[in-house]
Amino acid sequence: MVGRLDDYMRFNETVLSLRDKRQTVLASNIANADTPNYKARDIDFSSALQSALDKADPNAQRTLTTTAAKHYPNPQQDAGTLADGTPLLYRGVIQGAVDGNTVDMDVEQNQFADNAIRYEAGITAINGQIKAMLAAIQPGS
Repeated sequence: MVGRLDDYMRFNETVLSLRDKRQTVLASNIANADTPNYKARDIDFSSALQSALDKADPNAQRTLTTTAAKHYPNPQQDAGTLADGTPLLYRGVIQGAVDGNTVDMDVEQNQFADNAIRYEAGITAINGQIKAMLAAIQPGS
């Protein structure tokens, strides 16, 4: 029973988790807008979502887990990935700056607002799922 509920909620849970991570990356870009040589980063949302859904699939082939602190993470992480293995990409340079910074505040603020709206839409979708489940278990409805 719990497994079926998890399966029912998994997609929207995964979307919200990725939206949260992307919001953090975008906020970091905005915070470093005046940092010399800072390169703006972003997540390819559709491929990251597909990868996360593949990992969440109970029938998918699993990777080995580490059992000691000295083991290398699988896959290895570097500055180009988030903790869950989601790759961080560099945003293309729209207008270069003399100090080497590639953050375009108009682009970053637009992406930040777009991601926030999509996050709110995800919350609305989850609320709808919960209301539907509650309606299904209410007696006499």
